[in-house]
Amino acid sequence: MTTNQAAISALFRVVNRYIGNLAPMPGVFPDYQAPIVRSGPAGRELATARWGMPSSQKALMDATKKRAEKLEAKGKTVDFKELLRMEPDSGTTNIRNVKSKHWTQWLGPEHRCIVPFNSFSEFNKAEGGDIWFALDESRPLLCFAGMWTNWTSVRKVKEGETTNDLYAFLTTEPNAEVGAIHPKAMPVILTTPDEVETWMTAPAEGALKLQRPLPDGTLRIVARGAKEDKVG
Repeated sequence: MTTNQAAISALFRVVNRYIGNLAPMPGVFPDYQAPIVRSGPAGRELATARWGMPSSQKALMDATKKRAEKLEAKGKTVDFKELLRMEPDSGTTNIRNVKSKHWTQWLGPEHRCIVPFNSFSEFNKAEGGDIWFALDESRPLLCFAGMWTNWTSVRKVKEGETTNDLYAFLTTEPNAEVGAIHPKAMPVILTTPDEVETWMTAPAEGALKLQRPLPDGTLRIVARGAKEDKVG
């Protein structure tokens, strides 16, 4: 994410900004802060949130059971309810099954957001590691269709229980370019003002029609083998 916040605000009709100076981010990583655009009481606002929505209760329950078994094997007494409350959850970065009860609670416009980006990577060891995609070599500003929420949980053991704004973005089946590198999925990318408006305001049934890959031939590989895309 290398575009400055004035350009983000202009393109996505932001009326309020709740971040300071937005330095270039040649790499955005899970559980770290990144800019999102969401709807607020006065209109669209630019804010920062940690990448990774809350994981499902089942995922946390399974992880807690494994931790409890290890503790009990060492002869320790386990308060399972407390252990579950304090189970670390670094978050779920991508959302695919929007019919899941876990995700339907955040499908309303009040929990939708867009995630600005200039390029994104998919990993493929045989192709050289992280493979970076953008619309073209100039890496123009685009956005993912995302969701956000304010959530209290334990993200990291050393932090303890904290309350954070969190986000993740939708994925879908890949187009030809991404599929050649990462056959499983690609992010849901919005490329026009109408698509952004639909995602941010339409009822869920209409908004979720945007969960589709970009047409083949839309994206270009702009970098290979680096954890950060420092060109742009």
